[in-house]
Amino acid sequence: MVIFRSVSDIKGKLRRPVVTIGNFDGVHLGHREIFRTVRDLARELDGVSVVITFVPHPLKVVAAHKEVRLITTSQEKESLIEGSGIDYLLEIPFDETFAALPAAEFVQRVLVEAIGTERLVIGYDYAFGRGREGDVGLLRELGTRYGYSVEELQPISDGATVYSSTAVRRLVSAGDVAAAAQLLGRHFSITGTVVHGHERGRGLGFPTANIDTDKDLIPSVGVYAVKVCLGDRLLDGACNIGPNPTFGNDRLSIEVFLLDFEEDLYGREITLFFIERLRGEKRFASLDELKSAIAADVERCRDILREARPVASESGGDWDCVARPTKR
Repeated sequence: MVIFRSVSDIKGKLRRPVVTIGNFDGVHLGHREIFRTVRDLARELDGVSVVITFVPHPLKVVAAHKEVRLITTSQEKESLIEGSGIDYLLEIPFDETFAALPAAEFVQRVLVEAIGTERLVIGYDYAFGRGREGDVGLLRELGTRYGYSVEELQPISDGATVYSSTAVRRLVSAGDVAAAAQLLGRHFSITGTVVHGHERGRGLGFPTANIDTDKDLIPSVGVYAVKVCLGDRLLDGACNIGPNPTFGNDRLSIEVFLLDFEEDLYGREITLFFIERLRGEKRFASLDELKSAIAADVERCRDILREARPVASESGGDWDCVARPTKR
């Protein structure tokens, strides 16, 4: 996949491009259906598939007063879009000046003059441009003028829930990582670096790796069964998210105990795939009671993870720690 970091990086119109526009946070199953449609149409035209998105997420600019917890980092989103088989990704820098750009001007400058769009695919509720004026009606009107067609996809759901980034954020924030996986089409994950913590787990007989991450969206406090990518190895783990109330800590931490593992992890990057939530975080009356609870959590994680495989690919296949999506 070729990535353009700005419109000016595009040096000539692309070959019969089929284009979609969106924020695509999370790259959930609804987004993947859009990408699949774009790929199929591009194949029919003997053209190329193009995804246009914005960096940072527009809500970080136009709704800066609100806390927006993104499902994916920019790097994760790029990898997931590439894994969906897209040919070109255009990441447009988004600021207040760009937010004020009229939709018609965006269409002319970007879709028509820079890319040469022949077909445009949009989600059922998507709008862009100043005041969100770039809706399907305007896009079709401009398409008649500039010679491109517009296809609007209807809501995509599992029969009960419409696939949306908002629904995924709600489920992950509530700790329901299993339900979130049904909307994402893969297990929610966090990548980070192992850093030094209080090392209390070692004293309890369960040494944990403390994770420092750039991820916005973190599951709610509690204990989770996780699969862990470390280099080219896939390991089992028990993850605790929370402020460690038994020790009176207020700061949120992400700690993972790797089962049957004794190597030094400091400074190494690992990825946690959240398979299932076991329980919320509790305050225990004694260290012995805490040790017993941790031991029980670890055994439950063993049972859950024995047959579990993290799903992370566009096709729904098992995650391979070696064959991760790469960026060109």
